[in-house]
Amino acid sequence: MGRHWRLMTSVASLLVLAGCSGSADLSAVHAEEQRPVKRYDVVQSLVSNDKVIVAGLQNGAVLVSSDGGHKWRRESLDSASMVGLTTCPDGTLLGIDFHKKVWHADAEAAKWTSVAMDKPRVPLTVACDVVGRWWVAGTRSQIAYSADKGASWHLTDLGEDAQITAIQFLDKDYGVATAEFGMVFVTEDGGQSWNRRTDMPNEFYPYDALYVSREHGFVSGLAGQMLVTDDGGQSWTAQKNTTGAPLYRLFELNGIPHGVGAGGVVAYLDGDTWRPVAYPDQMPVFFGAGAAVNPQKAVVAGGPGGLLRVIAAAGQ
Repeated sequence: MGRHWRLMTSVASLLVLAGCSGSADLSAVHAEEQRPVKRYDVVQSLVSNDKVIVAGLQNGAVLVSSDGGHKWRRESLDSASMVGLTTCPDGTLLGIDFHKKVWHADAEAAKWTSVAMDKPRVPLTVACDVVGRWWVAGTRSQIAYSADKGASWHLTDLGEDAQITAIQFLDKDYGVATAEFGMVFVTEDGGQSWNRRTDMPNEFYPYDALYVSREHGFVSGLAGQMLVTDDGGQSWTAQKNTTGAPLYRLFELNGIPHGVGAGGVVAYLDGDTWRPVAYPDQMPVFFGAGAAVNPQKAVVAGGPGGLLRVIAAAGQ
């Protein structure tokens, strides 16, 4: 009986081993690996030019679409965490990496190259002005610029323990930097000097800022707060935001300010009021990035889980 039991046990063991040694069906795994957009992707930044839409990811890559967001290709960028993207006047693309690098690509979002920078220690926002200079701002109210595509950098320290969350140039001379605690700094000489304007009220924390002229600008903040200035930051007025959602990114589409934010909200400015853009299958997931797609008169928005949506603008 004992011998018979041992024999049966041996046969069962061989059957188990035979099953384990068989080829597993990994087709689903391979198919997932080939997908350009991964489930673990977090879209942190978005930008578009006349040729492509680019999404900056948290995990060493960008996604590029040349057909208005229908199909995407994946470009690996070492260990980059692309927290900001912008375009230059010649259509080339500029991005900032959380790991203190600036990335540059051609207008098709190919041939990405990077240059290291020392300060700001944590870069948070990037701009390319009308003469092609690169601007990076971030922690400790520091602003750096390069006039030679990153070969050398010039640093301005504004002397405040505050994060600059948005920087924008309206022309070659006039730029605005918006920072924590409601601080606003303006240059009128191409960044050679920066002067502090009237602070926004109640130590306002700005998620983003959008200036449409030297005088007229908008700033988004916590709990859906929106502010507007009509005098270049000398005074600020609250605006109504009927979405109730904080807007994390602001941009202009067809001459109309738009924003994206919490709860899958896309908003636009209607007179003096921010209203939601209705679109199908809205999901309660935050849009941490957004940009205008001008040829399609649409908004591209992105967030966690590889979420990317192209949404028709209001009235389209």
